[in-house]
Amino acid sequence: MMSSLDTTTNNIETNGALNPRNLLKFLIPSLLGVSMFLIPFSVGDTINIGMGLMADGLKAILGDALPAIAVAVLCLSVALTMLVKVAKPSWAREGVWKDMFDVGPLWFGMRILGAVFALMTFFQFGPEFVTASFTGGVMLNDLAPVLLTFFFFAALLLPFLVDFGFMEFIGSLVRKPFRLIFGLPGRSAIDATASWMGSGTVGVLITTQQYERGYYNRREAAVIATNFSIVSIAFSLLITSFIDLNHMFIPFYFTVVVSGLIAAVVVPRIPPLSRKPNTYYEPVGCQLSEEGTGRVGIFRFSLTQAVKRAEKAPGPRELVRNALFNVADIFLALLPLVMAIGTVALILAEFTPLFTWLSYPMVPVLELLRIPEAEAAAPATLVGFADMFLPAVLATNIESELTRFVIACLSLTQLIYMSEIGALLLKSKIPLKLWELFAIFLLRTAITLPIIAFMAHAFFF
Repeated sequence: MMSSLDTTTNNIETNGALNPRNLLKFLIPSLLGVSMFLIPFSVGDTINIGMGLMADGLKAILGDALPAIAVAVLCLSVALTMLVKVAKPSWAREGVWKDMFDVGPLWFGMRILGAVFALMTFFQFGPEFVTASFTGGVMLNDLAPVLLTFFFFAALLLPFLVDFGFMEFIGSLVRKPFRLIFGLPGRSAIDATASWMGSGTVGVLITTQQYERGYYNRREAAVIATNFSIVSIAFSLLITSFIDLNHMFIPFYFTVVVSGLIAAVVVPRIPPLSRKPNTYYEPVGCQLSEEGTGRVGIFRFSLTQAVKRAEKAPGPRELVRNALFNVADIFLALLPLVMAIGTVALILAEFTPLFTWLSYPMVPVLELLRIPEAEAAAPATLVGFADMFLPAVLATNIESELTRFVIACLSLTQLIYMSEIGALLLKSKIPLKLWELFAIFLLRTAITLPIIAFMAHAFFF
């Protein structure tokens, strides 16, 4: 029980923090962040978020120039990395520029490979398996423009969502249920919401930043990134339209959410995620306070925590500086990795029988679950590891609506796509290896497939 002195002190601290000036410092930037990332808008036949609309606008303005810009960015990344490694200029001997460009041989090789793939695809020279429209063309002409425009605004606007107290506010409100159900801090609810409303890549970006700032430990960051970075509602609508299931969107998305939440409860409790240590990123340590609410009530306590965080928020100059560094890091360090890994994954999927061989054991499983056209559907159950859109491409040749429904739902709940999410995670400081990503992909497939099949039979009965 709290003493009267403790209660008085708590009230003084709370009332002092919640003055109008401090409240506005929390509310105005946080509402801007929420409006950009978490509130969906209906635009024509699609659903999008404010940041997505801005990215689409920039994409429309730059248009066909975006692949050329991507090629230039990839070549610049290689040139600057080579300059730093050979000449060792003074501006890159420490700090963010050193971290960005003074990389090991493997990552330098990836940057070179990404630039080479981009040049070959853009100028259409070299082997067809690299330059084809469904391998290098997908990465350079379809994915790179989206990443350039989307991440540009994500990096600029993300501080309004994470640096001014909104994550502390929501995290304190839902701390207990998230700990009980998922074993995670409540602030991870923001990652999930940003993913659902906007993009899974935004969710990974938030998770990476929170881990590097000491708000998630290693296990929490790995769990959140591999279980809550769900593709957006907008992409889900695109998938249902592509495989001619628009009339089933509500049961489709309901199935994705239910199976995804069940997987998020189960997968973190088994290896490899259960073996991740509860230790924090060493340069910063743990920055998350787990203090009790006292007698002020959960809402008032959450508001106080948010305002305290807003008081420590960076000023305008530091915000702009950090945002520009984030943009540079994404463009010059992340994009080459996505281009290299994504192109290789698509080459393996399109020009080799690898995924067909791997999918042979899935045929009897699909037959056991009474999924029509099991043999044709089997490769689509695993090819999503290469790219999230490939299962839908394979599903277009399947006549059964039920089977297309199952494949589309499964592709959205597997989450680990090497052309995008997987590349982001490998580049990040979150401790996840390639074999662990594949193991998590298989676990999520094994857990969600029976649930999806059961719900599909119920909807198509």
